[in-house]
Amino acid sequence: MRAALWLITLFALAVAGAWLAGNNQGTVTLFLFPHRIDLSLNLAVLVVFLVVLLVILAQRALGAFLALPKRAQRWRLQQKERASHSDLLDSMGHLMAGRYLRARKAAEQTLAKEALLQASGVTLDHAVSLRGLAHIIAAEASHALQDKAQRQHHLDLALAQVQASAGSECQSLLEGTQLRAARWLLDDRDATASLARLNALPPAVGRRMAAMRLQLKAARLAGQLEKALETASLLAKHRAFSPEAAESLMTRLMLDLLGQTRDMDSLQRVWKRLTPSQRLMPMVAAEAAQRCLQLGGSAATARLWLQDLWIPMQANPLIWSDAQLLCVVQAFDACLPGVEAEDAFVWLSRVESAQQSQLRAAHLQYLAGRLCLRQRLWGKAQSLLAQAVKNLHAPVLQRKAWIALAELAEQRQDPVQAAAAWKQAASVSPD
Repeated sequence: MRAALWLITLFALAVAGAWLAGNNQGTVTLFLFPHRIDLSLNLAVLVVFLVVLLVILAQRALGAFLALPKRAQRWRLQQKERASHSDLLDSMGHLMAGRYLRARKAAEQTLAKEALLQASGVTLDHAVSLRGLAHIIAAEASHALQDKAQRQHHLDLALAQVQASAGSECQSLLEGTQLRAARWLLDDRDATASLARLNALPPAVGRRMAAMRLQLKAARLAGQLEKALETASLLAKHRAFSPEAAESLMTRLMLDLLGQTRDMDSLQRVWKRLTPSQRLMPMVAAEAAQRCLQLGGSAATARLWLQDLWIPMQANPLIWSDAQLLCVVQAFDACLPGVEAEDAFVWLSRVESAQQSQLRAAHLQYLAGRLCLRQRLWGKAQSLLAQAVKNLHAPVLQRKAWIALAELAEQRQDPVQAAAAWKQAASVSPD
């Protein structure tokens, strides 16, 4: 539509010009003594237009001719700038391809060409970013080559470049340089220095996912398990890991933290720091109970830490893996109350009701039999353990059940049954 309107307008202008020129009877007379020149007005206007056009063209040609030196100089500077950018891109490509020597050489060539530009009086708007990025690439290549001296040299120069300038780009480059330096120190197994670099970052930068991942690795390497657990919790909250990986990582950290305790006071402090959801993790609660008994803590405290797991264990044990169920059963077995315990009747009724509700649950039969053995209910313990040993799949529980049956047979003075039970215990293959 627009093209059609332009075409109609051009036709209208052409018709109007032809009409005016055809009906114009005016003349222009030039007196050049002793001559007289008569021209039509149309020709005079055309001549004036051509003269003006020639003057404009001549002026532009002269200006272009006089600007040739400046344009040649600008072209040379552009070529140098493009060459420096090309070397920077080459260095990045070589770095990603694993050609670290070529990457460092290309980055150093970028710095050399930018220095030539600066020496010629040309200052690029992005000169600081260009130099800083080139130094970082050279430092990264040097790190890959295990050349710590060159890495530190380029790192210091990069920090000096970006710290001396202002602007959002330089600030981002500075933060990136600090994160790179922290990762390099972590690769060198210097967790303390890496954490110091990360702690020096602004709080907003420290909460970024990349910084928290580095902080998690550095804290684990430095043995700061509490800090590692806190960081892992934040990463899991922000979905930095898959749910399975997050649960596995959190469990591993909490197990290491519990295993690091050396007395009951420190164990109780660690337990209190855990969130309610963390205390419901089967491996964590089981390890805490086992550790409590190892450090001389009371079995009542261990049972208190485990009691929240009783309902899910006897209601739906399929939500746990075999390893988790085994750990919880072993933890309960280790802290079952004896006859003198104040909560002995409570646990006896609790275990018996659970076992009666699921008659085929081997782990509940085993726990009920072990509890009856602690309560000196010999006949009931004999019956429950004899049923449980047929369905238990964990060798460690099978062995304990057969040993208990052998001891009960010896107590009844039945050497045949005792020998058979001891033989079965010995034949159970180890884990």
